[in-house]
Amino acid sequence: MCIWEVERERERERERERDPLSYQESIEHGAAPTQKLKKASFASVLTLAYQSLGVVYGDLSTSPLYVYKSTFSGKLRLHEDDEEIYGVLSFIFWTLTLIALFKYTFIVMSANDNGEGGTFALYSLLCRHARLSILPNQQDTDKELSSYAIEGSADTWQSSVLKSLFEKCPKLRTGLLVFVLLGTCMAIGDGIFTPAISVLSAVSGVQVKVPSLHENYTIVISCVILVALFSIQHHGTSRVAFLFAPIITAWLFCISGIGIYNIIRWNPNIFRALSPIYMVKFMKETGREGWVSLGGVVLSITGVETMFADLGHFSALSIKVAFTFLVYPCLILAYLGEAAFLSMHHEDVERSFYKAIPEAVFWPVFTVATLAAIVGSQAVISATFSIISQCCALHCFPRVKIVHTSRKIYGQIYIPEINWLLMCLCLAVTIALRDTNSLGHAYGLTVTSVMFVTTCLMTMVMTIVWKQRIIVAAAFLVVFGSVEMLYLSAAAFKVPDGSWISLLLSLIVMAIMFIWNYGTLKKHQFDMENKVSMSRILSSGPGLGMVRVPGIGLVYTNLVTGIPAIFGHFVTNLPAFHEVLIFVCVKSVQVPYISEEERFLISRVCPKEYGMYRCIVRYGYKDLQQENYDFENRLISAIVQFIETEGENEAMPSIEPCTDIRNSEERAMQSVQLMISVDGNLESPFLKDETFHILKARESGLAYILGHSYAKAKKSSSIFKKFAIDIVYSFLSRNSRGPEVALNIPHTSLLEVGMIYHV
Repeated sequence: MCIWEVERERERERERERDPLSYQESIEHGAAPTQKLKKASFASVLTLAYQSLGVVYGDLSTSPLYVYKSTFSGKLRLHEDDEEIYGVLSFIFWTLTLIALFKYTFIVMSANDNGEGGTFALYSLLCRHARLSILPNQQDTDKELSSYAIEGSADTWQSSVLKSLFEKCPKLRTGLLVFVLLGTCMAIGDGIFTPAISVLSAVSGVQVKVPSLHENYTIVISCVILVALFSIQHHGTSRVAFLFAPIITAWLFCISGIGIYNIIRWNPNIFRALSPIYMVKFMKETGREGWVSLGGVVLSITGVETMFADLGHFSALSIKVAFTFLVYPCLILAYLGEAAFLSMHHEDVERSFYKAIPEAVFWPVFTVATLAAIVGSQAVISATFSIISQCCALHCFPRVKIVHTSRKIYGQIYIPEINWLLMCLCLAVTIALRDTNSLGHAYGLTVTSVMFVTTCLMTMVMTIVWKQRIIVAAAFLVVFGSVEMLYLSAAAFKVPDGSWISLLLSLIVMAIMFIWNYGTLKKHQFDMENKVSMSRILSSGPGLGMVRVPGIGLVYTNLVTGIPAIFGHFVTNLPAFHEVLIFVCVKSVQVPYISEEERFLISRVCPKEYGMYRCIVRYGYKDLQQENYDFENRLISAIVQFIETEGENEAMPSIEPCTDIRNSEERAMQSVQLMISVDGNLESPFLKDETFHILKARESGLAYILGHSYAKAKKSSSIFKKFAIDIVYSFLSRNSRGPEVALNIPHTSLLEVGMIYHV
């Protein structure tokens, strides 16, 4: 009884932590039955909207620190009248309105994957509605998961054509994966450039009041702040998260108030610049220089992808409310005010943000600006950790150490290796580039690339998932894609001036991801081709032709069907095995979360007398794999539940029947009875003989058999494949986190079977 109470309390705690989202979902789906619930839900929406300010909008809200400075770099700085300022302001306004407000807030937010957002969420959504995934171990039983959620509407001819095109052409599926990885790598680049440009822009404001301060000192101060920022990451954000929302709120009110002050004092007619006519005039009069300067304008929407990526921490409605009614108006007022100041002070374009601050409030605003830059950087760093974790789950990144920094907040993680690597790269670009203009060029390329990837994936979602007409999807692609391509081309033109850094880093990370994914798939293909013959197992009899020693052997494998090659390799060298064998496959499914009730999938490998079972342990790409619970006892409990309920299914085949472990009181109580039995009380008339056999073996102990594999390219392989497998993949395998550590396998009970994979 005690164990069941603990488990039920854990489940209640998880529900309480995610309760605001459940309230929100009831509003969005019209499920609130009473006025009282509607009021509570509305309050929870406002609470989530307020909390989202500190996590979602830190990056976006600090953009005014450097947008005008980055835009008016180069020859555009030599403007002769206000037309250029009005043109840039018009571009900023319509970019924020079209991309941030219309595209992301009103359209992209709707394409969430069970409440999760981001590039991988869109990709997984597509993979479930069409056979686009190249993730191994996909099964038809995965479609029965409650979170799989495939919409039931019939395919249109457009969606059918697009699906069949990808399903018939493996190269297109691979190309789509590379495209998604490119967007993901650019998003990871935000974790390098956001802290650098935000902190450096904030700290450089000191030079407005202390002109004699050398540039080297601002670099040193920025580096000190960055080192401190990355050094506290291991504590997690939960201890200081309560400060984030007030800081960003204060910052938004500061910049909007200063904007209103500057509009009234310097140029009340600045609102005329919101007309799109000024964009046309700007491009006519400035020509090529104006087009190149758009790489600075795009910095005004840095962080909009974060709105979508952090959707799972809040809700679509709360993020929409926060952006539409607070963030968007405050940013527009800030840019209007700075443009009004610049229209009267052309010479101050290099320090326009701090120059526009009234003397009396300069230092308080400077302090809030620095804190806001740190908050924005913190949010992007945390988002980078989440992206890397998702990539690891989907076999697109080498295994790394993932530390859960909060017992209360689900999904809050810290990755030491990535943290220190980000810090070194962030310091390197800060010291090497030294000013926000060069950083802005590199930053602009990452931002526009991620946005364009999202636009392309959204076009596919509209066709395949939403079943929209091709004209609607094409209109979305043309309208938003053309705007983003304009900015992307301007940012790409700045490659020699600093953008090459973001391009190089993204290509390196993408190469690592692709090679790791390629090597993992090749190893899985080798396992599939070298499975132990089932006829050989059955011909050996229940004893398998070897000594069966007491205990349970957990054989970890990458296969969801068949007998892995490591089993045959093991018994060839040591002809003895445990009386109970459980082949355990830990696999990822392209859904964000899988409930505990659907975690295990149990089946028999051979007839009863062989004592061989298979357990498939399923995780979503945002699940915390191998959480801090008694995994072994849960596994044994799941197998006993399978045995005890096996007779309930009619015409049960003897080999490989699959059963989900569902949430029911009766099975849960059986699990409790099992755990009591494991402690020594085996005198129960309600358990089957096979169950007693399992429990007796459990008392004798568990052994973990894990393959220790080495991948080598075949002699006939091309030189590129040999370089990728023998050098790059081999290096990554040796220096990544071992599978035994990732799976929390105790070393005292671990047996490793060495094998060479010729791929």
